[in-house]
Amino acid sequence: CNLGCTYCQNRAISQKAVGTPTDGKALRHIMEDLIAQGAENIDLVTASPYLPTVLEALNEPLSVSVVYNTGGYESKDAIDALAGKVDIYLPDLKYADSSLAKALSHAPDYFAVATAAIQRMVQQVGPVQWQGDKVKKGVIIRHLILPGQVENSLKILDWIGQTFRKGEVLVSLMRQYPPMPCLPAPFNRQITEEKYQAVLSWMFLNDLEGFTQEETAADKSFIPDF
Repeated sequence: CNLGCTYCQNRAISQKAVGTPTDGKALRHIMEDLIAQGAENIDLVTASPYLPTVLEALNEPLSVSVVYNTGGYESKDAIDALAGKVDIYLPDLKYADSSLAKALSHAPDYFAVATAAIQRMVQQVGPVQWQGDKVKKGVIIRHLILPGQVENSLKILDWIGQTFRKGEVLVSLMRQYPPMPCLPAPFNRQITEEKYQAVLSWMFLNDLEGFTQEETAADKSFIPDF
């Protein structure tokens, strides 16, 4: 999420200090209760600010996969601390353009930090492993296409294609950007079908495997009512 007028779909809870304080032991109980209810994995979303608590909760292995869902702006030390505790990394790779990263996330060094972190993740968990039609282990790199920023997306896909072997990582190419009236054009609209198809074609030209989204993914009905 950016620090001002956020385009995060979870901004209702990510920006307003919503939540209940807990410690590692209590967090472990929450995880085990979710597993008892049938959860197939434990998905930790933007958990790095609470890393000591997370590490305590994961001190012993869980019976299901642990997914680390992150914006990508991670330190190598944080990734190293998670070694042996995370099965699937789900990082964003938002920006190749430093000016765009500065404007939307106040992080002009985003690309350098995020790409180093992603390479560390791949070194740690190895190439993608499947169990039937589900990913068992590996790294899935998400990229949200932003309106008017096709070149940024193409650079992201180029980097992935040049850095990793075919099938070593997966790409989730997302088109779910919601229009943000509080941001200037072009960020006050959705991406067009034409631009999405252009980026999707580039993904295939880079011989990248992964997941895509239907146009309806950008509908506000997909945003949870927290």
